[in-house]
Amino acid sequence: MAEEKVKVGIIGVGQIGKVHIENYKRIPDVEIVAVADINEAEARRVSQVYGIPHYYTDFRELLKREEIVAVDICLHNNLHMPVTVEALQAGKHVYCEKPMAGSYRDAEYMWQTARETGKMLSIQLATLFSSETKVAKILIDEGKLGRIYFARSTGFRRRGRPYVDGYGTYYFVKKEYAGGGALYDTGVYNIANILYLTGNPQVERISGKVFQETPMDEKRKEISGYNVEELAVGLVKCKDGLTIDIIEAWAIHLDDFESSFLVGSLGGIRLNPFGFFTSEGDLTFNCVVDLKEAEWRWHTIRENADAYDSPQQHWVAALKGRIPLLPTAELALNTMLISEGIYLSDKLGREVTAEEVRELSQSTAVKV
Repeated sequence: MAEEKVKVGIIGVGQIGKVHIENYKRIPDVEIVAVADINEAEARRVSQVYGIPHYYTDFRELLKREEIVAVDICLHNNLHMPVTVEALQAGKHVYCEKPMAGSYRDAEYMWQTARETGKMLSIQLATLFSSETKVAKILIDEGKLGRIYFARSTGFRRRGRPYVDGYGTYYFVKKEYAGGGALYDTGVYNIANILYLTGNPQVERISGKVFQETPMDEKRKEISGYNVEELAVGLVKCKDGLTIDIIEAWAIHLDDFESSFLVGSLGGIRLNPFGFFTSEGDLTFNCVVDLKEAEWRWHTIRENADAYDSPQQHWVAALKGRIPLLPTAELALNTMLISEGIYLSDKLGREVTAEEVRELSQSTAVKV
């Protein structure tokens, strides 16, 4: 396997699918064997443009190809679960776009199916591979923060709602397809990143509120059927006292938020711009880190450093057995629990327990 190219199939060749194809084309160890999309003309065009030998309108036909060992799923959120489950049960490893699914229940079923089939499941979590996150992980693993007791997850767009603010399609802003808004589209990256850096803690209680207040073009609002949130806020209480607060905006009348950060008994980290803060006796230290120098040293000295340059490079390296797969599915599942907890808390008007979220979560999957 080490000398062979990993043969993959792409399911969904829309905006995100094409980005994934471009990413794979930059990785020498990958061969894209086939694509599948219900839009036959676009599937044919993409296969021709990128030199991909086969295309299908039914993803199940792609799954029948024995040489394909892994598939990359680039579909609307509420299609993630049914297609992932069929692919895993067909004996394929699965890489799926974020969020994991449209609901916690569907995400949990994906995770359980991966365990039952013994196949790898990875979710697109790009922030895990940033220089800032890699340096933060080193400092945390070395105990430089001590006991982490508080973290903040933030994501900011001044006015960046899909479709109604001028880009993307309306599928991103309808619950029927997307399941949620800002939390599911961008929040997953920031929340999962904090969970990764804090050891994917056990969530106990969640409170939250979601908003849709900023005016939008009335015609686009009507066409899109916009019914998801543009702003979400939450407070998450975890086992052992860790508390995480969340603010994720698609649209808000501010110039920016402070970036995500973590604080512990011995030190703190701000992710962007990166800063490390600590003290020694009466001395207070505000430290900067040369991220480019760190990356250069890792790639010069460390074996397999390239396997952590991007989500898909990591995925391919794991498929080839070069490195163990980071727990992106587990992180994405916990992120789904938190996100759905915020929605449930908003609906009920009170704090909810993680167990309530699990019990009340319903499948939002679309039949395929």
